[in-house]
Amino acid sequence: MKKAQIDEILYSNDDEKNSDREQTLREKFWLKLRETANRIPFMDDVAAAYYCALDPQTPNKVRGILLAALAYFILPLDTIPDFLVGFGLTDDITVLTVAFTAISGHIKDSHRVAAKKALQGEGLAE
Repeated sequence: MKKAQIDEILYSNDDEKNSDREQTLREKFWLKLRETANRIPFMDDVAAAYYCALDPQTPNKVRGILLAALAYFILPLDTIPDFLVGFGLTDDITVLTVAFTAISGHIKDSHRVAAKKALQGEGLAE
């Protein structure tokens, strides 16, 4: 993916778009994570980012970046369709990695603890 494509996905100041992304995230995140758990090398970080994105204390810009990245991850229509074995999640992983780099330091220990508990409850963590 080109940087311009990633920037277009991640950086939005549109509150309505972010609200739509948050609703979609709440509805579909755990299903998508269960479907792709064995193909995501940093699943704990993705789950912690989910909790960070939904935390009202997270700065709006950070929330927007995470909502965009996580929405891109869960939506079926993206640059490389997820069903393509070996390639389908590469664009999702790229977008998530760029987002995590951009917001480094905003994912708190409380987000990681909540993620660990949720992953254990979903049967996705040891």
